[in-house]
Amino acid sequence: MPFRWAGRTRQRLQGRAAALSPAAHALLWAAASGALFCVLNALMRALALQLPPMQTQFLRYLFGFLVLLPLLLRAGVAAYRPQSPKGQFVRGAVHTLGLVLWFLALPHIPLADTTAIGFTGPLFILLGAWWFLKEPMRWERWLATAVGFCGVLIVVGPRLSASGGGWHLLMLSSAPVFAASFLITKVLTRTERTGVIVFWQALSVTVFSLPLALWAWQWPSPLQWLGFVVCGVLGSSGHYCLTRSFSAADISSTQSVKFLELLWSALLGWLLFADVPAQTTLLGGVVICAATLWVARREHQRSAAAATAAAAAAADPMR
Repeated sequence: MPFRWAGRTRQRLQGRAAALSPAAHALLWAAASGALFCVLNALMRALALQLPPMQTQFLRYLFGFLVLLPLLLRAGVAAYRPQSPKGQFVRGAVHTLGLVLWFLALPHIPLADTTAIGFTGPLFILLGAWWFLKEPMRWERWLATAVGFCGVLIVVGPRLSASGGGWHLLMLSSAPVFAASFLITKVLTRTERTGVIVFWQALSVTVFSLPLALWAWQWPSPLQWLGFVVCGVLGSSGHYCLTRSFSAADISSTQSVKFLELLWSALLGWLLFADVPAQTTLLGGVVICAATLWVARREHQRSAAAATAAAAAAADPMR
């Protein structure tokens, strides 16, 4: 009986998922990637406080690559051969540069601030997707992003005037670099499967990060090795979800949901590092959450209306 109930529940969930619009699917994939990355960031911050940041970066992607190796061995090398090896390594080089900036600042910044600063990335992504990829920029996306970014300023603004403002600015400089990496990913989804992109990102970043890690290598403890194994699983899963969101809909339609990560990271920072969120963090989180939920509803309504109109046109060919 329990197995029968579980089977019926799974069928109902699959039916509801199939009924969702592509935009809703993209938002759900983006939300899942955000949750995974928040847990990953918390674990990496803990490791970066114990080991050199560049070594932490290398081991995080090395284990992400090792986690994916069984899939390669099972499907065969041909299944993971990219259509554009050059594009994969360019994306890996750009992403590695962003990671260097990000990891250097990571041990010096509270987790909630790290996530909030990362929210400037959608602005660069929106502009890049509109300018380079010719994606439409409807007023809802501009408004939600602008309101969400105001929430980010509420969170980050007071920190920039404090003594640790230099580290905040260093992490801020990684945002446009990551935006460029994500735009390259969006282009790659036109010809590459999600698994291929995730695998080659793990491989290329590992290769580019190795020289930096060897410069200040410290041998990890068994518990730290276990932490990097978990990082590999979380990172590969997060990038898989993120890439699926890029392939399901326009990249600009998924960016606002990333602002929910601030609430999750603030909770993890409080639980793991005793980082009590400031009042500005809570206020900014409310603003960000409101903008995210509003644009998600607008995107779903627009997609549903378009599907209804298409069905009506198909049913009445003389129209």
